[in-house]
Amino acid sequence: MRLLIDILQGAGLAGAAGIRPFLPALVAGAFARGDLLIDFDGTKFAFLERPGWLLALVLAVAVVGFLERRAIAEGQLEAALAGIGIGLGALLFAGTLDDRFDVWWPGLVGGGLCAALAGAATRSLLVRTRARLDPTAGAALPVYAEGTALVLAALAVVVAPISIVALGFFAFMLRGGRRREGERYAGLRILK
Repeated sequence: MRLLIDILQGAGLAGAAGIRPFLPALVAGAFARGDLLIDFDGTKFAFLERPGWLLALVLAVAVVGFLERRAIAEGQLEAALAGIGIGLGALLFAGTLDDRFDVWWPGLVGGGLCAALAGAATRSLLVRTRARLDPTAGAALPVYAEGTALVLAALAVVVAPISIVALGFFAFMLRGGRRREGERYAGLRILK
């Protein structure tokens, strides 16, 4: 049973990191630092709860926020955040497994996959939503994404089974977004 809870915790943290990478890692590190339902001490991933790492995450959130407000290299920033999210998701999932079990490497694979799924679904939703909003409202979307990632990360640690719902929702969003794109172009073909 404990293995299942750790897998769900790791999957939820990885999914949250796929939405936005730094705040979920900060939440997991803060919970682990206080030994609240998760602990990285004594594992290969003990750095995830070290004060220096947590400070680096806070600085990364500030830098990303600054770059987003200035709209500097938007596409490149999104691609970089997606890659970082996959990497951090893999580390968080593996760290949760390494806390109680000797075999942690499947967490790297599973975490990367969960983060990639969440990232793809979220990016698809944000692109579609941003296209419908005026620039001022569209600029607030990253704040909503950060908040969603933060809440999902905290819930994944406290109520691990919520991760199943979250990952199912990401799969549904990704599938629905692709279906809508096909419908939009189907309508344009009729006008020819």
